[in-house]
Amino acid sequence: MLVFVCETVTGGDYVGDALPEELIAEGELMRDALVGDLEDLPGVRVVTTHDSRLEPPPRGQSRAIGPGDDPRVIWSDIAATVHCCWPVAPEMDGILARLVGQLRARNPRVIACDGPTLHACASKMRTAEILAAAGIPVVPTWWPAAVPAGTTGPFVMKPDDGAGAMDVRLFQQLPPPPYPAGVVAQPLIEGIPASLTLLCQAGRTHVLAANRQHVSVVDGHFQFSGVTVGGVPLDATVRDLATRIGAALPGLHGIIGVDYIATVGGPVVMEVNPRLTTSYAGLRRALGINPLAFVAEIIRDGAVPDLPHLPPALPVEVRL
Repeated sequence: MLVFVCETVTGGDYVGDALPEELIAEGELMRDALVGDLEDLPGVRVVTTHDSRLEPPPRGQSRAIGPGDDPRVIWSDIAATVHCCWPVAPEMDGILARLVGQLRARNPRVIACDGPTLHACASKMRTAEILAAAGIPVVPTWWPAAVPAGTTGPFVMKPDDGAGAMDVRLFQQLPPPPYPAGVVAQPLIEGIPASLTLLCQAGRTHVLAANRQHVSVVDGHFQFSGVTVGGVPLDATVRDLATRIGAALPGLHGIIGVDYIATVGGPVVMEVNPRLTTSYAGLRRALGINPLAFVAEIIRDGAVPDLPHLPPALPVEVRL
């Protein structure tokens, strides 16, 4: 079986432009971990691409993309020749949704969420609305001009469709208008930044690990420096949260991430990342097993199997 891993940041999407340095390290970590885990499955081989300014992944067969190449054409051509595609891309600016649609036009087996879910999760506002309607605790999210009167800071302001910690800022008080287009405001929630790594399909949700995120604020800007995979103990509350998220967003498919704040009153969801996240880079070491060993079905025919009892994840550091 031949699998196409399409990680866009390192895979050529920025050919002809400056590389987004703040995303390269995370892209390489996710790509290399996914390629390695796939290649360790019996009978599975991986093809991928890499920007010619970067080193190819240590495993798999990779095609360099350089000046004059059209990565979208190349990716479409590769998709038509493989058994399965696994896209990894930021959801900002519709990048992930367009890529998934493009790959699905050439290959019926694409490990990704459905279109409506990709669009919903690309918006922090829409994600919060969907989860809140399902009774799931979420970080309140407003357009800055609609922040309820009397709401006091600190406030976190970020792009509604941003990725990671890019352009995420902290303000003690809501800044005066005018506000940049597409920016949302959230109250700063006290607690531990955390995330879940989930395996999802059609409302079925398996928790693979709960992770502690390393986030700091420097000169008013949030910075993400890594994650301790398995750094948060799994309990019934966290597992119930994952089940409820899967039910609220039944189009989630594959291995995805959920960012939340672990508060004294329980987990409060911040956003859903409908794709592989940086935590995947430490998942195999944390579990002590190849996390794809149980998902041959998802690669072959898109079905998520019933998992056996997984070992508890041991803390593993992934630093950028």
